[in-house]
Amino acid sequence: MFKAKILLIGPSESGKTVLSNLLSDTVETVGGDYSPSQGVRILEFEYQNEGRDGKSSACEVELWDCAGDFKFESCWPALMKDSNGVVIVFNPDVPRHLMEVETWHSMFISSQGLQDSQCLLIAHHKPGSGADNERPDLASHLSRLSLIHSNLEEDPEAVRQEFRRYLENVVQTLSENREQEEMSILT
Repeated sequence: MFKAKILLIGPSESGKTVLSNLLSDTVETVGGDYSPSQGVRILEFEYQNEGRDGKSSACEVELWDCAGDFKFESCWPALMKDSNGVVIVFNPDVPRHLMEVETWHSMFISSQGLQDSQCLLIAHHKPGSGADNERPDLASHLSRLSLIHSNLEEDPEAVRQEFRRYLENVVQTLSENREQEEMSILT
């Protein structure tokens, strides 16, 4: 069984915790009062992966809901250790968030050398914001990354499905890396 460590990062008040709860099936409903995460919150769940080769495999997922406050920056290297994927959550209606996406990418993705398939951008629209599903104006190198729009008022199940597709990519990368390691041992 594979074990995947996925970091959910991004600016404060972007919706990381509500998305973490939804994606890990921790809660059935979304909403409630805002309470900023302190440090990190780890949610564990099992994911059944239907591989591209038709084989099914189980994967234990650790979803790390990381605080978006830069006062926790000294903890980030420890959070990044052994991570297999990174999801950057931001509110595209907040100009500061759009500028911060590049910083989060540089600190968590570029520094670890993760592949594009191990990264996901979620443009999380707050309730009542009148979601615009156009691709936000981000730095050109971020255009290679998959981007989904989330509006949990309208279609939370679509967000879950897109996240599962992302998990399939991460598990596929883990599987390929394991096969390469096994082949290098044999040769």
